[in-house]
Amino acid sequence: MSGGGAGVGGGVLGAGSSYQRFVHSALELTRLRTVLKPHPSQEKFRFIQPNDDTTVLNALSYSAPKIRMLRSLTVEKKNSVQVLDFAAFSEPEYDLPIFCANAFTTPAQSIVVLDLNPLYDITVDIDYKDKYYRDLMPLVQKYSELLPWGGKITSESLRFFSPVVIWTIFEPTECNHDVLFSALMDYYKVWLQLMDKAIEENDTAKIVRNGEAQHRYLTWRTEKDPGYPLLKKLIGESQAKDLVSEFLFEGVNSLGSKSFLDYFPEYARDDGTVNKKRSMIGKSFETRPWDATGQFNAG
Repeated sequence: MSGGGAGVGGGVLGAGSSYQRFVHSALELTRLRTVLKPHPSQEKFRFIQPNDDTTVLNALSYSAPKIRMLRSLTVEKKNSVQVLDFAAFSEPEYDLPIFCANAFTTPAQSIVVLDLNPLYDITVDIDYKDKYYRDLMPLVQKYSELLPWGGKITSESLRFFSPVVIWTIFEPTECNHDVLFSALMDYYKVWLQLMDKAIEENDTAKIVRNGEAQHRYLTWRTEKDPGYPLLKKLIGESQAKDLVSEFLFEGVNSLGSKSFLDYFPEYARDDGTVNKKRSMIGKSFETRPWDATGQFNAG
């Protein structure tokens, strides 16, 4: 995707460049470890066109041994917004966390969530938490001052976050985006290392459980995707719905059959529909709710 205008303070151009640089670098790193082949979704969405001439969308998706889907969506609206949505999902034969990098940049600020989203509730499944996060706490400590906690966030939003999540808001300067690029690369390298070490599960019940856990995550993200309004504006309601369910969160229609309310009945309205009000559940956190060991502090 080509660079847009500099925007106020030159921040937006730097963001777009760093997001594209990350996508390129991440794919190259992945190819050093495994063989990527185009995912079936790429054919449909690779050349998706926005409804204005000032916006460029770039959608790429791949699969590989151990990787059910590796996909990237970047959006660049000239002198306005830059978006990165990059994720990696393992095959159900593995219980790997989901690599998740989301960034939204305007001339005024960059909003970022970077994480290895857990498949299972790590406040309950301590073995899973220790398996994947115990040795990663120095990673978040490395960036906690450079990319500080972004302020008030609800427990609803924390539902699929891990103790190493980076949730931050900063001025989109070149220096700040260089730090973000470093964090993106460090986190993705960690995910690739976990993938390299992952041992295929042969227990059918555990494979099914992993698949359902991933489907639960995809169902949540499909319903709660904060980028949907922007996509709807850029490509229309029908294409935006397809992009969300068949690309960004592909698998929501194939990995399981449960509905959003099957997984999250607390969101049911009296008429049986989903309560769309965002952040309706639980308390909010103004500071990082995990300590240096990864222990969650509900306050």
